[in-house]
Amino acid sequence: MANGRLLGLGVGPGDPELITLKALRYLRESPVVAYYIGKDKRGNALSSVESYLRPEQILLPLVYPVTGKKPPPPFDYEAAMRDFYDAAAEQVAEHLAAGRDVATLCEGDPFFYGSFMYLHDRLADRFEADVVPGVCSVVASASVLRTPLVYRDQTLLVVAGTLPEEELTRLLSGVQAAAIMKLGSNFEKVRRVIGRLGLDERALYVERATMADQHIRPLAEVDPQSVPYFSMVLLPGERWQG
Repeated sequence: MANGRLLGLGVGPGDPELITLKALRYLRESPVVAYYIGKDKRGNALSSVESYLRPEQILLPLVYPVTGKKPPPPFDYEAAMRDFYDAAAEQVAEHLAAGRDVATLCEGDPFFYGSFMYLHDRLADRFEADVVPGVCSVVASASVLRTPLVYRDQTLLVVAGTLPEEELTRLLSGVQAAAIMKLGSNFEKVRRVIGRLGLDERALYVERATMADQHIRPLAEVDPQSVPYFSMVLLPGERWQG
């Protein structure tokens, strides 16, 4: 019996209509659909494609051991996540070894900060793997903010808000254009850096871009306690007067 295929499907940033035709075809054809979720949550990826699923498909939730703010030491967050991805890979491998394709849902794009990559790292040398790119949060955010990101030969920097404040300051100093991801509890730190560098007037904020509960707010009016993980600050490139 032939093994099943490991399929990484980019299902887009949240709007159900932003899934590609290829990802939709693979999704509907696969007997098993795997998806990452937090404990007691449904998960954005599953919610965005739920209307496309068939009743007979097997759903395989991969439940994160930790979501949100990392627990303080002595909790070993990195070890806990490695163990989780190892276990998740073996759950998926059982279906693959039984000859069943597994479509793994990934918000945005599977290889752009996508959790699917950790399954791919562990399984792609054992099973056939195929990856379908998706609309990522950076371009989705630019779209809903109605702003071009970069003109002509400008450089776009993508950084994670989880970086230390000093490193964010160094990276964003003199930047032509940037997308700052993974805000959540890191928002106030990111806003301090933006203010210190005099980038306040350029900065645009959006949370849950393209989702039903999307919000766009001026940076100065954002309550740091309300900022979700799925939020973004864009620093668009200077407009080209062509």
